[in-house]
Amino acid sequence: MSAPERPQPGPDAVVGSDPAAGPAPEPPARWRWLPGTLPGPLRLVERNAVAYRRSWSPWVAVAVEPLLYLLSIGIGVGALVGDLPGPGGQPVPYEQFVAPGLLAAAAMNGAAFDTTWGFFVKLKYFRHYDAVLATPLGPADVVRGEVGWALARNAVYAGAFLVAMVLLGLVASWWALLAVPVAVLIAFAFGSIGMAGSSFMRSFVDFDLVNLVILPLFLFSAVFFPLDRYPDGVAAVVALTPLYQGVLLERSLVLGDVGGHLLVPVAYLVVMGLIGQRVAVRRLGRLLLP
Repeated sequence: MSAPERPQPGPDAVVGSDPAAGPAPEPPARWRWLPGTLPGPLRLVERNAVAYRRSWSPWVAVAVEPLLYLLSIGIGVGALVGDLPGPGGQPVPYEQFVAPGLLAAAAMNGAAFDTTWGFFVKLKYFRHYDAVLATPLGPADVVRGEVGWALARNAVYAGAFLVAMVLLGLVASWWALLAVPVAVLIAFAFGSIGMAGSSFMRSFVDFDLVNLVILPLFLFSAVFFPLDRYPDGVAAVVALTPLYQGVLLERSLVLGDVGGHLLVPVAYLVVMGLIGQRVAVRRLGRLLLP
């Protein structure tokens, strides 16, 4: 008598599984917080979080740097400059004037570093994205995931910066609670554009161009002085720069000058970020996909 014939797996069965064992086990609980599983960009964010979980030194710097910046401005430069006109024309101490500008500049610098140097090394030397694109993830997932990771890091940094500002008495309004989301918006704009630009870089020598953009923005975007202190022609150019939009938002929120006029810089930064992501996705697809 011949042995009973083993049932064949159906078309929906998982390869290598035993049909008699029942359905495949559910994914671990950490994947079930969204319907189905994590979206592709969040997979990349998780990968970066796992890679950084043992690197504690950058997080110590996140807590210490804002305090050093603000103490040096308040104790040193602030005592020499005196009061400056803030939003609405009301005079404010120099350290209270410059602190929101430094927060905006820190968001720009952090996002630009993560999505230029960090992205370029992973792309050209470590070849991380060749492995990533061998999975179901695509170029859009890579770009959004790397920008998302930069935003997460900048949210932590901005939160530490805002806490330092509160401890030093540099916050004049409860609207300052929105300073952290605005810092994330600034990081989104500069991170997306930074990734798009770095996709055109051929070697580390080309990154001198990044410094050529970032440094003038830091020095000439009303971080340290009001816009009316610049000559008229220079002021008109400064008012069009992306960092000035972030400085205007942060300073207005921290000092309590909130109105409909702030929608313009918000729209500026959102459009800048969306354009940067679109370019970065197309460039990454051309570089890595056959």
